[in-house]
Amino acid sequence: MKFRTVLLSLCFALIAATLAWAADVTGKWVAQVPGRDGTPREATFNFKVEGGKLTGTMSGRQGDTAISDGKIEGDAISFAVVRQGQNGEIKIIYKGKVSGDEIKFTREGGPGGGQGQEFVAKRAK
Repeated sequence: MKFRTVLLSLCFALIAATLAWAADVTGKWVAQVPGRDGTPREATFNFKVEGGKLTGTMSGRQGDTAISDGKIEGDAISFAVVRQGQNGEIKIIYKGKVSGDEIKFTREGGPGGGQGQEFVAKRAK
């Protein structure tokens, strides 16, 4: 029983350390995101982190859209953006790696499934 208590305590400590180590992406980030025709378009991300949960919005030509399924673990960030298109819902998945004041993103989804596109977001000053 004592071993189990110690093991459980170590697990909780490891989880707490992992959450504490999560990159701080709270705030405003700006990126030039590839558009449908490949032309870059400015997008603004406003993130808020609570523990390992990521919330916020993405703003661009189509206005503000809430992000969903947001997570942050260490320097890895992921979330989805769901918009209404002509033929129904369009879901785009964003995955990134935080390095200082930059996040290197890959996004997939959108109309027709969309191939992975890469771009970099920078923390707004």
